[in-house]
Amino acid sequence: MNEGRPSYKQYPPRQQSAERSADMIFGLRPILEALHAGKTFEKIFLLKGQKHSLVAEISEMARAADTPVSLVPIEKLNALTRKNHQGAVAFLSPIDYAPLDNLLAGLYEQGKNPLVLVLDRITDVRNFGAIARSAECLGVDAIVVPSRGAAQLNGDALKTSAGALTRVPVSREPNLHSTIRRLKDSGLQVVACTEKGNESLEKAAIDMTGPLLVVMGSEEDGISPDLLELADARLRIPMIGQIGSLNVSVASGILLYEVLRQRLVTPQQ
Repeated sequence: MNEGRPSYKQYPPRQQSAERSADMIFGLRPILEALHAGKTFEKIFLLKGQKHSLVAEISEMARAADTPVSLVPIEKLNALTRKNHQGAVAFLSPIDYAPLDNLLAGLYEQGKNPLVLVLDRITDVRNFGAIARSAECLGVDAIVVPSRGAAQLNGDALKTSAGALTRVPVSREPNLHSTIRRLKDSGLQVVACTEKGNESLEKAAIDMTGPLLVVMGSEEDGISPDLLELADARLRIPMIGQIGSLNVSVASGILLYEVLRQRLVTPQQ
């Protein structure tokens, strides 16, 4: 195995305009009204350098809701829609994101050993959907994604997930490092899945039947080094073929199956 290769890298995804599959709103006033109405956004694009009181209000409300905002040139906005966008285009989320702290508290109150899946910068929407499908089948209680630098939760992701994204709560967090630290303080063991792991999955004596947080890394460069430092265990998946890496959705399914296998063998009290 090549030590310098990223974790479970896939071949580069096909380039596509994923934003087009989500519900679009354009215009400063409509976007602001949707924010005031409590709508959940995937992303907001604003014209770079635009000076307008509504722009400042949109930016402030989006920041409070942890909604990603990108300042882009006019060419980007024109590529998204040919209509009169007034320098503002946004995409609604097909789901409502769940507050992570409330989710965790509820799971503990139910007497469950939480299983949380953190996805560090997964950018391909089909990978995201496939991971969510496996997560739902294998007992994940919550999926955590970063507010920025991750795949857009759109129609393609929902379709690939076979509806799992409407069943498994998804939390969007502005800082994964502080989120993982917070979850560790709440009693979750952190397991990172990486081909640079110091223990192979089939040999590791890691008990994953208790409260657990699993971290999977991006298609391009794996798990961020600062997140790897927080891991209590770094596991690699054994492989005997000539290709030295796995697609991240496949790797997620393998590791989550091992978690389920252990929990079936040792049922929760």
